[in-house]
Amino acid sequence: MWGIEDPRITYVPELGRYAVVYTAFTRDGPGVALAMTEDFRHFERYGLIMSPDDKDAALLPHRIGGHWAMIHRPVSSARAHMWISYSADLWHWGSDKLMLEARRGAWWDANKIGLSPPPIETAQGWLVIYHGVRQTAAGSLYRLGLALFDLERPEHCLKRGDEWVFGPEQPYEQHGDVGNVAFPCGYTIGPDGDTLHLYYGAADTSIAMATGSIQAMLTWLDQHGAA
Repeated sequence: MWGIEDPRITYVPELGRYAVVYTAFTRDGPGVALAMTEDFRHFERYGLIMSPDDKDAALLPHRIGGHWAMIHRPVSSARAHMWISYSADLWHWGSDKLMLEARRGAWWDANKIGLSPPPIETAQGWLVIYHGVRQTAAGSLYRLGLALFDLERPEHCLKRGDEWVFGPEQPYEQHGDVGNVAFPCGYTIGPDGDTLHLYYGAADTSIAMATGSIQAMLTWLDQHGAA
């Protein structure tokens, strides 16, 4: 009814298709919807797979223990955490597990967090870039942090960074339709397998790109992360 936003796109080798998991705004708030495509011209729409209020979702690229896995962010109170759910058929989801909890107090990621782009599979684990929202007197402030999860049990957090790593600093990130927002939903990885091109919304007005290193992020988590 009110449009779609924030698609997270994952290529699924087993299906030979791209899974597009996106936020669909209904009369009752945002829900998680799924579509499949081979060419981004023709789509098979699964419709809503997680009812409102739920968003910030992405499908993992292969089954875990024989089941598909999807990260998402339901909201049932003033706080909002990252969850992971499992499915045998991509239609019916359950076995919900709390994956990462929003911290309390004056942390940069207190009270409300959510997945940003799809997780990155590495030898050390699933590298997750997530966003945290801090409420200030000037409004919401969206910044990014890092966490690492077990490959076979992605609900198990191995390391979580103790501070944010990327936030709105440039004028086009601080001023716009919604100021102080850096919000990525996708990335590409360079031919070297390490260079990360992160595409993000800046102040809900423009799209920007930042370049980083996957190995550098893993090293940072070694130095600044804890279970």
